[in-house]
Amino acid sequence: MAANGAKMAVTSQAYLQGSQVAQTKSLISELCRLFYNLGWVSGTGGSITAKVHDDSVPKSDQLIIMSPSGVQKERMVEEDMYVLSSSGSILFSPSPKPYPHKPPKCSDCAPLFMKITDVIVIFQAYNMRNAGAVIHSHGMESCIVTMLDPLAKEFKITHMEMIKGIQGHGYYDELVVPIIENTAHERELTESLAVAIEAYPKTTAVLVRNHGIYVWGDSWISAKTQAECYHYLFEAAIKLHQLGLDWSTPNHGPIQSSKPHLGGQTTNTSQKRCIVLDIEGTTTPISFVTDVLFPYARKNVQRHLEETYDTDFTQDDIKLLRSQVEDDLQHGVVDAVPIPSNEAGKQAVIAALVANVEGMIKSDRKITSLKQLQGHIWRTGFEKSELKGVVFDDVPGSLEKWHASGIKVYIYSSGSRLAQRLLFGYTDYGDLRNYLCGYFDTTVGNKKETKSYVEISESLGVHRPSDILFVTDVYQEAVAAKAAGLDVLISVRPGNGSLPENHGFKTIKSFSEI
Repeated sequence: MAANGAKMAVTSQAYLQGSQVAQTKSLISELCRLFYNLGWVSGTGGSITAKVHDDSVPKSDQLIIMSPSGVQKERMVEEDMYVLSSSGSILFSPSPKPYPHKPPKCSDCAPLFMKITDVIVIFQAYNMRNAGAVIHSHGMESCIVTMLDPLAKEFKITHMEMIKGIQGHGYYDELVVPIIENTAHERELTESLAVAIEAYPKTTAVLVRNHGIYVWGDSWISAKTQAECYHYLFEAAIKLHQLGLDWSTPNHGPIQSSKPHLGGQTTNTSQKRCIVLDIEGTTTPISFVTDVLFPYARKNVQRHLEETYDTDFTQDDIKLLRSQVEDDLQHGVVDAVPIPSNEAGKQAVIAALVANVEGMIKSDRKITSLKQLQGHIWRTGFEKSELKGVVFDDVPGSLEKWHASGIKVYIYSSGSRLAQRLLFGYTDYGDLRNYLCGYFDTTVGNKKETKSYVEISESLGVHRPSDILFVTDVYQEAVAAKAAGLDVLISVRPGNGSLPENHGFKTIKSFSEI
């Protein structure tokens, strides 16, 4: 009854003429003028839609304001907007204007906007965000970037600062945007758009070849911010292309002659693949982690907490540890001790933190709270040259070879992404991070669970999971990755644990065998 009452309230004449609806109409008029000046909605093209934000109305029931189709976007006012219900029915249509204005028409994008909203709602069950606004741009850069390689199904870019403005992405991540083919009428794009959204659960945009882009966010601010970042990245890729540089690789070096320009992809996908590497026992001796990194963290945890206690990152670490310890106490975890409140004083809190961290390290627990703190402790050690990253002798040359061949290499470790970057950034062979395209840690899931590798596969945007080669020394990780469809090799290095008989996996003793 409450939900039906909310729907009836927002469709009432009083609500339609209320301040929330008027403010959203005014906002879209303002955005249309802004986007016109950016070249995104010129020639009457493009469109903007946003939900009417109202805390008293469930987001699923909020009204939708949409700019009309085929009108001068820079001259629109509040009265020109359409008002749609949450199900897509038209509640208010603008009145026709005298010649030479064309009669108003609800945008051809309407089915697409509704499809985006519907699909995102479905994916909320998979930790996706509900769309609160959708922007459709005809910006030239969003059109040209899809034309550089007519066969490419994705746009990819990495190691660009503006990637950080895209939801769920950081500087070191590879941004993947699906590309769908254009049709004569935008409404005919609905199904292909839905397929792309489902196939790329991390994406907040879909490119339409020779046409433009759809961008969405949980609010108009999120959608606008991301649209600006996407257009910047497309323009950067086009300019790098003109310079003969490959924007899809970390160092943006010269485009390899064997690769067409867009995203460093080849049309023969069997020649190129992604490689995901474990660290312990694969790139790095287990002894370095157990005999060097862990003891350093254990020895320096108290000093680190005392020196950085009031910093934002340490307070964040403490918050995560408190939550983990509370859970441990409820489940009777050995060595877990209560952490007093801040009122007990800094030293009392630190003493309890140190006791818990030592217990976690002793048990070699693969938990985010510990890994994050360890990463911050190790950062100090690497920056002070008290630590130096260790990799097997065959690793640097292999990374360089794969990089030169256009193969994208990623790391997946139980250590935090910060710790991973530190290890490869401060080695005896120099900084190896230029050969790596991204890092995964336990935030994507436990390394012994199949769903973690499904998430990685979806994040990398490969056509098939088997396009990814995963290399690890742990049998259970190999089994989980294989179940997700990845190709798997087991690394057999000095100091590694024994494998089950008849384990059924190919093994290597050196990356030179790959």
